[in-house]
Amino acid sequence: MKKVSLILPAHNEEGNIRPIYEEISKCMGQTNYDFNIIFIDDGSTDQTLSGIQSLAEIDNRVKYIELSRNFGHQFAIKAGLDHTDAEIVIMMDCDLQHPPELIPMMLKEYERGNEIVRTCRKETGHQGYLKKKTSSLFYSFTSKFSEVYLEKGSADFRLVSGKALEQLRSFNEMDLFFRGLIKWMGFKQVSIEFEPNERQHGQTKYTYAKMFNLGIRGFTSFSTKPLYFSAYLGILVSIISLLFLPYVLSALFSGHTVAGWASIMLTISFFGGLNLLVLGIIGIYIAKLFMQSKSRPHYIIRNANL
Repeated sequence: MKKVSLILPAHNEEGNIRPIYEEISKCMGQTNYDFNIIFIDDGSTDQTLSGIQSLAEIDNRVKYIELSRNFGHQFAIKAGLDHTDAEIVIMMDCDLQHPPELIPMMLKEYERGNEIVRTCRKETGHQGYLKKKTSSLFYSFTSKFSEVYLEKGSADFRLVSGKALEQLRSFNEMDLFFRGLIKWMGFKQVSIEFEPNERQHGQTKYTYAKMFNLGIRGFTSFSTKPLYFSAYLGILVSIISLLFLPYVLSALFSGHTVAGWASIMLTISFFGGLNLLVLGIIGIYIAKLFMQSKSRPHYIIRNANL
């Protein structure tokens, strides 16, 4: 009997721990797979860890990893991947928005020969207008300008198995973006659409600032086009600036000067801002190299029951 590990990052999800455990247990009971559930407590400040430990005492299929602080969703997933020996891994959030009833369908796709089963979130009415628009813009922008194509609504709810799982465990980059890595790896993949459930307990941890940072991380991890854009923009501005040369020479030889403080200040401000933009783009990539060169661990484990 093949074994499935379900990896669930948890940050301040005390109200969702038992419900997600019960739902997963019920859904996995409909399959012919052995399984365990690995909760990764990502620096929670509520009773999340206590709830997980209570479950672990009554069910030895419940495992947990307690991180020393909040390292972030992607690194919590990495911790789970590093500490499972299962042949099949399913990653999902523990807020019940990723429906556990989809798990048997994902396993059916695996049995059909798919090494990776991705999920794609349908848009629903309870999602905010701004969130839907920014999400749509991110996926469109990333798919157009990077090396990978991400379907709109791609989620961190997926099944990975076999050689694909081995390769995924081997990645050691600091800016982890699993949605992009999964598509970039290749292998035999299939996508399933799902309608997310409403969150029952707690609040979403993905603020707009965190979503923006994740978007920047994902885009710069799979594209160097912003750097080429900076170079091309610099060439274009240089060419445009040469168009002013005849006017400058004409004014110089004719001795005619034109007062234009406002236009000069506007030009200086524009090109100053442009320089900062280009330097900022370059700086993002340099910062990624700087952090990677430190070779710090992706996470630190304070305690574990595996």
